[in-house]
Amino acid sequence: MSEKNAPSQTPAIKAVSVHKAFGSLHVLKGIDLTVMPGTVTVMLGPSGSGKSTFLRLINQLETLTGGSIEVDGELIGYKHVAKNGREVLQTLNDKEIAAQRAKLGMVFQRFNLFPHMTALENVMEAPVHVLHMKKAEARDIAVRELERVGLSDRLDYYPVQLSGGQQQRVAIARALAMKPEIMLFDEPTSALDPELVGEVLGVMRSLAKAGMTMVCVTHEIGFAREVADQVVFMDGGVIVEQGGPEIIEHPTQERFKDFLQHVL
Repeated sequence: MSEKNAPSQTPAIKAVSVHKAFGSLHVLKGIDLTVMPGTVTVMLGPSGSGKSTFLRLINQLETLTGGSIEVDGELIGYKHVAKNGREVLQTLNDKEIAAQRAKLGMVFQRFNLFPHMTALENVMEAPVHVLHMKKAEARDIAVRELERVGLSDRLDYYPVQLSGGQQQRVAIARALAMKPEIMLFDEPTSALDPELVGEVLGVMRSLAKAGMTMVCVTHEIGFAREVADQVVFMDGGVIVEQGGPEIIEHPTQERFKDFLQHVL
């Protein structure tokens, strides 16, 4: 379990009646979820249950069909403006969305590293071009974050020279270099060979211990049992069961019991 500082009472993430449809396909059907600062939420469930879509909505890579999401008390994607004497919601522009997204770091299943850049250059890229940081400062941050994920001896290696686990750790360092308040992990180990999974989960454990707010979509039940403050099981676009990590040992819903029997 994470070593927590006294947390803020404002939720890091608050989702209320979140819906998402792609045409006639209703992927999320009313998700209510609160994530407090400094906690780890692990989302479990079969493929197609809507977990990854939910993360993409938080990071505004998809737009809501209904409901609302707040990050650190701020409504995402929209702002309240006065119009004709009443308050209405107005869609944010790209610059405003980018400012909101800066609070979030996201690590995907695929590493998406620039193949023509070294590990160091990959991590420096966003601080220089998005945050307009001087290269010397960005380099110092990139070195520190690569050390943090155990890759201080791979700074000048290109992605093709790195294992999948090392590439994913570079991707985590790249996200951390932007100094996010919240980290979102979308099945970060599912593309890795089994023997490489542990090194990525080790980095995630260290982030949790340091008090980073995290939402992780994963099939790694052992990680959930060990690190999660909150476990959420989704199926069919709804939350079927949620609670502390003890629900993995003592599920109450038959669908969750069935899922665990197949993955444990």
